[in-house]
Amino acid sequence: MFRRARSFAAPKAIETDATAHRRIAVIDVGSNSVRLVVYDGIARSPSYFFNEKVLCGLGRGVLDTGRLHPEGRARALAALRRFSILAERMQVLTLEAVATAAVREAEDGAAFCAEVLETTGIRIRIASGDDEARIAAEGVLLGWPEADGVVADMGGASMELARVGNGMVGQRITTPLGPLHLRDRAGDTQALRALIDEHLTRAREAVPGPVRNLYLVGGSWRALGRVHMVRSDYPIHVLHEYGMDPVDLAAQTRWMARQTPEALDEMSDISSARAEVLPLAAAVLERLVQAFAPEKVSVSAYGLREGLLWEHLSPGIRALDPLIEACRFRERRRARFPGFGTELFEWVRPLLDGFPAESLRLAEAACMLHDVNWRAHPDYRAHVGFETLMRASLGGVDHPGRVFIGLALFHRYKSSRKKLGADAMLGLLSPERQDEAERLGRAMRLGAMLSGSTPGGLSGAPIARVGDRLVLALGADMADLAGEVVSKRLASVAKSLGLTAELTVAED
Repeated sequence: MFRRARSFAAPKAIETDATAHRRIAVIDVGSNSVRLVVYDGIARSPSYFFNEKVLCGLGRGVLDTGRLHPEGRARALAALRRFSILAERMQVLTLEAVATAAVREAEDGAAFCAEVLETTGIRIRIASGDDEARIAAEGVLLGWPEADGVVADMGGASMELARVGNGMVGQRITTPLGPLHLRDRAGDTQALRALIDEHLTRAREAVPGPVRNLYLVGGSWRALGRVHMVRSDYPIHVLHEYGMDPVDLAAQTRWMARQTPEALDEMSDISSARAEVLPLAAAVLERLVQAFAPEKVSVSAYGLREGLLWEHLSPGIRALDPLIEACRFRERRRARFPGFGTELFEWVRPLLDGFPAESLRLAEAACMLHDVNWRAHPDYRAHVGFETLMRASLGGVDHPGRVFIGLALFHRYKSSRKKLGADAMLGLLSPERQDEAERLGRAMRLGAMLSGSTPGGLSGAPIARVGDRLVLALGADMADLAGEVVSKRLASVAKSLGLTAELTVAED
C-alpha cells in the first residue's frame, strides 16, 4: 500500500533543492485508460522516469448504465494496486491522483474512489470539469511558458477549453464532446455536426475573444497529429509543438472524418483504439477550428498530468525557462564536467553579435548540451548530437529551434554538414539561421578543445573580434595549450565569420 498518499486538493510547492530532486508520481484515471507517470525530480522541465498505461475502459457504457463498467473497474483497481507498489519501491515523495469525466459522471464514481483508498492508500480526487480544464491548461504552461490562446483537452467523455496567456489560466468550460458521448451519432454526419456546433456555440460564448493559438491536448489529438504528420511527410516525428496551418487542417480533418479506423491504423503507428475514435475527434476539430478561428494550431504533449506537476512548483521555479532547465538537468547527469556549459556560453558570446534574442537562448541551451554525448563513439558523436535533439523530450522549444540546437551540436564535432543527411529537417531553418548554428558549433568546438571542457579552463583565454581579425589571447599560463589543433579550430571559426585568425600568447 502507498502509505504516503495525501490529499490532491492542496499540493505543496517544492522550495528546496533536496526536496525538488525527489520523485513525484501522478496517476490519471481516465475514461479509457489509467496511467502512472513518475517524474524524476520536481523541476521546471519534467523528466519522465517511468510511464505506464493500462487500457481499462472504465467509461465504457457509462452513458447507458450510469455506472462504471464492471470489468473496467476491476482492471482499473488491479492497475492501481500495481501502481501503488511501484511508487513505493521507486521511493516516490508524493503521489497525486485525479479522476476525470467517466468517474465524475458515474453514480458509483465516489464509491470506486473510496475502494481505491481502502485497498491501495491512493487518494483520488474526482476533478470537476472546471478543475480538469484548469489543470490541463496549467500543463500547457509547463511546456509553453509564453502560451497565448486556447487549450482544448479532449478525453474519452469530455472536452475542456481554457484560455491561457501571461502565464495564467483564464475563462474555461467543459463540454461533453468526447468520443464516448458522440458514438451514437457517428453514422449521421448531419446530426453529429449539429450536436458539436451546439456545444461549441456555448463554449465560444464562455471563452470569447481572438485566438492566436489553439493548443491540442489529449491522446485523440496526438493521434490526429500523427496522421497529419504522415500525410504531410513531415521530417520530425515529435508531436510536442507540432504546428498545423488551420486552412490545411480543415481539409485534413474532413478527410480523416471520412476514413475507417482500419485505414487510419494502417497508415500510421497509432493504436487501434485511437484509430477507432479518430474520425470523431477529426469531426470535432474541424468545427472547433471554424468556431474559434485560431491563427495556428499546435499539438501539446503536456496536459493534465503535467498540470498536476505544475501545482507543486513554487513561483520561482515556474518563472524559469523550461528549455534551459532541461538542458541544465541533462548536463548535470551526462556531461564530464557539469556546469562548464554556462562558462562556454559566456566565452562564445562575443562571436554571436547579430544573433536575435531567441537564437542566443538556443545557443545557451546548445552550450549546456555540448558534452552530453561524450560516451558515444567518436565517429558518430556529431550525428548522435543532432539526432538526440530530434527526439528529446523537451519543452519550451519549437521544431526549428530543435534543428538549430541539433545542427550546432553537429558542428561541435564536424565542420561540414554534407553527410548529415537531414536536408528535410534543415529546411525548417533559413540559410541564415543554418549559418548561425554552424558558427556556434565551430566556436563550441574551439572552446571545448582548448579547455578540455574543464571548469575555469577558458578564464585566461578571451576571444574577440578586433577589426577584421578574430583574436584568441592566451595568458602566459596557457602558453603550452596553444598547439596546432587550437590554431586549426581557431582558423575554422574565423572563416565562418569572414575574419582572419590571430592567436596571441602573453609573455611570462
